[in-house]
Parts: sequence; C-alpha cells; structure tokens
Amino acid sequence: MSVDVSTEISIAKPRELVARFLADPDNAPRWYVNIKSVEWMTEPPLCIGSKIAFVAQFLGRRLAYTYEVVELVAGERFVMRTSEGPFAMETTYTWMAADDGGTRMTLRNRGAPSRFSRLFTPFMSAAMRQANRKDLAALKKLLESSCDI
Repeated sequence: MSVDVSTEISIAKPRELVARFLADPDNAPRWYVNIKSVEWMTEPPLCIGSKIAFVAQFLGRRLAYTYEVVELVAGERFVMRTSEGPFAMETTYTWMAADDGGTRMTLRNRGAPSRFSRLFTPFMSAAMRQANRKDLAALKKLLESSCDI
C-alpha cells in the first residue's frame, strides 16, 4: 500500500516569487510546521542532483531523511525524492499562474511507508493531508503578508 496526497492552494503573489521562495530549501522551516532543520549535503545553488537533509517531527516521531532533487523547472515544477530515510517519498511542487495574477500551487507527497504497517497507511495519508493543509495555509499567510520575501 502506498501514500499519495495532493493538496492545492491559491496564493495572491506572482508565480515566480512563490516558486523562487519554495525552491530554496532553507525556507522550509519557515512554513513547514514539522520541519525542524535543513542541511545542504551538496553545495548550493539548487540543481538536479542536489541533496538536502531534513529533520522533522511527524506523528510523534523524529524523522531524518535526505532528499535528492530529480526535477527542477524554474517557476513551474520542483521534484525531490528521498535517498535516505524511514520510507521512500517523493515531494512535488507545481506552480501555475492564476488569472488574477496570483499562483495556484499544488503540493504532492507520494511514497511507500515501508516501516509502517498496512493498516497504518490510511491514517498516515489523512495525517499528511491535514499537515499539508496547515503548512500551505501558513505558507499563504507568510507570502501574502510579507513584503521582503
């Protein structure tokens, strides 16, 4: 059984600004509630093959994992996959310009939680969806209320 959670939000900021902010892993702790730290394992700038280590707290557990950038299309799409960690996961950000000049953003997490039982997977999906909604709401608030992003 696998996890596949997709969440969308509209942000009243231009697509290029939203994408630039999100394509900087150092910004992750500013809007992801569960991410506690970020460490570059390869030298910046971000490019295909870049590796970034994250430490998060999720469902009462400390999770340490390393993502590798596998796709990066400036202003449109950013995809990372775990290369180390408790389960195989892929995170995808996509951005589309909205008619009102803002951005329609999608955050998708999918993977196979190998260390979790099959019975736990539906609960994990629901928990991830809830966390993603909170994180995207925090992102929206941060970007729409800040002039220096």
